[in-house]
Amino acid sequence: MPKPRIRRLLSSVLALAGITAAGLVAATPAHAAVFQTYGSGVNVRADAYLSSAVVRTLSGPTSIDVDCQKEGDLVTVSGGSSKWWAHIPAFGGYVTVAYVAIPEDKLPGVPECDGGDPNPPSGDVTLADVQAMFGSRIANPSIVETGLPSLNQAMRDANITTPYRKAAFLATLVHESRLEYNIREIGDTRLYGGRGYIQLTGDFNYGPAGRYFGIDLLGNPELARSLQWSAPIARWYWTVARNINPYADALNMGKVDAAIGFPAGTEDQRRCDSFKNALRYLTGSVPAGVICTRSKALAGDTSKLSRAQFDALGKVGAGLG
Repeated sequence: MPKPRIRRLLSSVLALAGITAAGLVAATPAHAAVFQTYGSGVNVRADAYLSSAVVRTLSGPTSIDVDCQKEGDLVTVSGGSSKWWAHIPAFGGYVTVAYVAIPEDKLPGVPECDGGDPNPPSGDVTLADVQAMFGSRIANPSIVETGLPSLNQAMRDANITTPYRKAAFLATLVHESRLEYNIREIGDTRLYGGRGYIQLTGDFNYGPAGRYFGIDLLGNPELARSLQWSAPIARWYWTVARNINPYADALNMGKVDAAIGFPAGTEDQRRCDSFKNALRYLTGSVPAGVICTRSKALAGDTSKLSRAQFDALGKVGAGLG
């Protein structure tokens, strides 16, 4: 797909000025290439995903030294799109190539970030960790272990990096899927029944999740429980379909449960117990103020609500859970 006209014009201007991207490489370290962004308010993110934390915002067109690029979330702007993101060591993050002034969708002459993650992982969750947190709920350790690298990456991308957030996310997934990336809800024969870590359910979720990642989940729903997509889809639901991290920060497991979508009942307490077990393991104790119950406004099935509708409903009786 052609890139926006402004990007082609900026590339032409740079070329006329004698400072093409290829020419600039010689003036920079061998591992870096220089490009120009366009527009204002362009975000630099911690990783190549729209849900990743913003580490810096570019106020206007900026010269950037890029050492590598990686595939991430599709970004579409007027007249074009790109799944490629440029890693900028000086800024400690990534900028979508959609806002780099070149006619291509991928940076020319820049290697992919395959030789090692520029932002190496820290504090990853291990099989031993989740077994200590959830005991017999980890029914298939080999499957859980196979999925953990992608799940840890999804947690970093979603900024699920604090003990409270990790505890809420993992407690939710262990009840949804036993932390098995490839699970299908037992007995659910619906075309868009529960699949994967988050048990993605309904065409109202398969459709938006597929569009977000640029894949056809409606036409191929089994992708939702593939090793490639199960964890990213869980991240998408946690941070895009809903905004759940703030509820974890507030130790409000009742509101986390409501955001997942199932009606209030005895399952709330079971999940809260798992949340407390995870907190105890991760922090050494269960902090005061854990909320296990929901407000009346959030007691029903909220699965079909949009994020805006859920957020609005969550403000009703917000102090009650």
